Amino acid sequence: MSNLIEETVTEVHHWTDTLFSFKTTRDSGFRFRSGQFTMIGLPVDGKPLLRAYSVASAHYEENLEFLSIKVQDGPLTSRLQHVKPGDPILISRKATGTLVLDDLLPAKNLWLLSTGTGLAPFMSIIKDPEAYDRFERIFLVHGCRWIDELAYRDFITEELPKNELFGEMVSKQLVYYPTITREEFPTMGRITDLLRSGKIYEDLNTTPICPENDRVMLCGSPAMLAETVGIIEELGLVEGCHGTAGHYVIEKAFVEK
Repeated sequence: MSNLIEETVTEVHHWTDTLFSFKTTRDSGFRFRSGQFTMIGLPVDGKPLLRAYSVASAHYEENLEFLSIKVQDGPLTSRLQHVKPGDPILISRKATGTLVLDDLLPAKNLWLLSTGTGLAPFMSIIKDPEAYDRFERIFLVHGCRWIDELAYRDFITEELPKNELFGEMVSKQLVYYPTITREEFPTMGRITDLLRSGKIYEDLNTTPICPENDRVMLCGSPAMLAETVGIIEELGLVEGCHGTAGHYVIEKAFVEK
């Protein structure tokens, strides 16, 4: 049996000239946990060209959803950005990844720190009722250059709290904190600078991240990941991985092409 499934694109949304998302059909046998990624791609010259993409949809949803940048000379995204409903797309049968709740020790707060398309796995997590059962508060932080790049902003603030199954938990427990670096916005600055200065804690009226109360999930650019890990490890947080629970988890499979 091939390890790839051919699915069909059902919906495409272009957020900006460099950012888009799309939905596909979902094979009934495809299973994943919130926060995991899979390999997706297109056939090129008779061979599958694949890249790792986090699944932005919830594990119970009928469709699969992915968030992607557009790289004009990128081997895959130069082609992927042109897909339209009805087009075929290749998806691996297996999902994997280290951004899973099971690798975090119990705590009061969950911090989801993301930049750019690193938001994708956290879209899956904030639609998972288990996350609200495990943590009293969930802080979703999304850093972008421009306001238009705040994908899913309206969905997070307006639609998700109305979910008939767990919207009440979202309203009470989810705190969304978008931040911008290149144009005027109520909250501005790089996530790492906001953590160091303490401004993010002041804005959110909460205490600084600490091993006793907080767990952290990180997904973003390699530079953001390295710098943020340095900050939270200085605070005493220890990484959880390979089935050993810790204070934070990180996803290193980042789509750049």
